Amino acid sequence: MKYIFVTGGVMSGLGKGVVTSSIAKLLQLAGLKVSCIKIDPYLNYDAGTMNPIAHGEVFVTEDGGECDMDIGNYERFLNINIPKNHNITTAQVFSDVISAERDGKYMGECVQIIPHITEEIRRRIAMVGIDESLDVLIVECGGTVGDIESLPFLEALRQMRATCQAGDNVLFVHVTLAPSLDVVGEQKTKPTQHSVQELRRIGIQPDYLAVRCTQPLQKKTKEKLALFTGVNESDVLSCHDANSIFEIPGILYEQGIVDSMFRKFGHVGLMDSSKDWDTWNGVVNSMVQEGKTVRIAMVGKYVTLTDSYVSVNQALRHAAADLGVSIKIDLVDSESIPTGMVSKYDGILVPGGFGIRGAEGIIQTAQEARIYDTPYLGICFGFQLAAVAFARYALNIPDAHTSEIVSDTNNPVVHLLPDQVSDHATGGSLRLGSHTIKIKPDTLAHKIYQNHTIQRRHRHRYEINQDMITKLEVAGMIFSAYSDDSRRMEILEIPECRFYMGVQFHPEFSSRPGFPESSYRAFVKSAARLN
Repeated sequence: MKYIFVTGGVMSGLGKGVVTSSIAKLLQLAGLKVSCIKIDPYLNYDAGTMNPIAHGEVFVTEDGGECDMDIGNYERFLNINIPKNHNITTAQVFSDVISAERDGKYMGECVQIIPHITEEIRRRIAMVGIDESLDVLIVECGGTVGDIESLPFLEALRQMRATCQAGDNVLFVHVTLAPSLDVVGEQKTKPTQHSVQELRRIGIQPDYLAVRCTQPLQKKTKEKLALFTGVNESDVLSCHDANSIFEIPGILYEQGIVDSMFRKFGHVGLMDSSKDWDTWNGVVNSMVQEGKTVRIAMVGKYVTLTDSYVSVNQALRHAAADLGVSIKIDLVDSESIPTGMVSKYDGILVPGGFGIRGAEGIIQTAQEARIYDTPYLGICFGFQLAAVAFARYALNIPDAHTSEIVSDTNNPVVHLLPDQVSDHATGGSLRLGSHTIKIKPDTLAHKIYQNHTIQRRHRHRYEINQDMITKLEVAGMIFSAYSDDSRRMEILEIPECRFYMGVQFHPEFSSRPGFPESSYRAFVKSAARLN
């Protein structure tokens, strides 16, 4: 098995996840069995309790992992489901080593970062590749070179190169920055030089530089970087701005990265992948096409960081590409919604969230979308608050609410899941992962999904109160899908509206470029007024 380790320098947010995904896609298109791992050096056990504004969205895997959003990138590029053990954190590694020490595994030894922590890191990485019989495993190390919390992981990766047979089974790709200053007009190499020096200081010589820049790297910039970093000029790769992240594999391919990696790995022969390339190129072209513009307002709590809703944004773009339209997404803060906002958009989407902040704005938005007959799609929290809005205004129950926000409300439309009542832990205790959903016939949901049963991913602690279902349905709301033997409502719809749907699950985690998730596609289609 071959390993490719992706590290980053200079600053965070350069796009290591996209570079990792792009390399993985190229090798997949070359006929190899590939997957990816994301290392997150923080002390949180997983991403579940982290603020999306600080860290980006929490991506949920089929097996219930609350992971870094780069796992979502891997899934979308490779069109495969990636399990939660592909996201490794400091807390997971240290917890296992400490537990082993308490169980007496290291009797007589002084347990240390080297070798015990680094051995556990190496074991976790290797087992993923072995268990899945991979040809190539690509490992992205989060953070930047020089961060103190990243050092044990970088040391483990260094050890893997040192111990792998002949060293030709491991390659390092270092993602850096070549900024262009407007006053000077040239691409600056010093940030990359210093970053590679720091990487070398801890014993790692990169094989490739993936250099982020606004415009393609100039020849003189490549020559200078090669001279000062010891990387072959042909392996200094330009990762310049593109119209879509899905163009990056093609940009890297044109620079010869696949042939270069195969030479370094000593791999002979490629499978015939022309059909796969044609399919992928069709997907890429659809993502950058121009068409009728559809304006969508995404009304949420975490709008100050676009990455808070990266999967939702991607799912909307997948749907738009499939329908041949362009999409304009405006992030609207649910705490300060402009007067008359709903009437200015073709569609309203409310993504997931938790807590009191901005809830009243979402309830009002859900009501106005119904009144103005503006296509509405509510995800998780947006599903729950749509039901609250309907109870308040269609059933005339002014104090209807969710017990998540008003714990002692007299009219709880949404309340705590029964199995959450005695659970005092916060991390990892939500209803997570894929669950089977049954869809009722002769409903909008059945028309959209064309199936009686689907599997979708969840992340929630509250649900629709069973005692309110009959009242809501008498007033005109339909609960068209359920799970767990009808104990949990999964989809609501209002037939009198052109398109009004809420889903308890997170369909965006199942959407892929070229394969849009059905509810997103139906929502965008309605917003675009397509037949």
